[in-house]
Amino acid sequence: MTYQVGAAQAIAKAAGARLNHVKPHGALYNMAARDAALADAISRAVRDFDAGLVLYGLSGSQLIVAAEANGLRCAGEVFADRTYRADGSLTARSRPDALIADEEIAVAQVLGMLRNGSVRSVDGEMVKVRADTVCIHGDAPQTPVFAAKLRRALEAKGICVRPIPRG
Repeated sequence: MTYQVGAAQAIAKAAGARLNHVKPHGALYNMAARDAALADAISRAVRDFDAGLVLYGLSGSQLIVAAEANGLRCAGEVFADRTYRADGSLTARSRPDALIADEEIAVAQVLGMLRNGSVRSVDGEMVKVRADTVCIHGDAPQTPVFAAKLRRALEAKGICVRPIPRG
């Protein structure tokens, strides 16, 4: 973690920017959501590197619990284009119902998470979420268009889109 955060900080500095947050990616993100010891190790590494960084983690996950326990500012992350399981985890990508391809459904899901603090799982149960930040996957060609559409929908409902400041 220290190596990766250091590399990200160096890249940001070279571009004239400052590192604001850390978000583990992919399998590490999903593992840290469930594994308290891994989540604690990640949050301690981020804190020891720069206690002002914001740690992003799946809403309600072990990573959020660990960040808070280690005194880090953290952001509960929700997903616009993914479905949830009843335990609050993301539906495995290997399942056909893991992704939300319909932009209208994705926008409605985000609005519901922001308004109600919950999302309907693929099992039909309502799952409590803390939506400090919204993830949109960037691996689809239409992602920039969808991001703009989502932002317009949020702003039309009076929801201010702004960066999360450092801790």
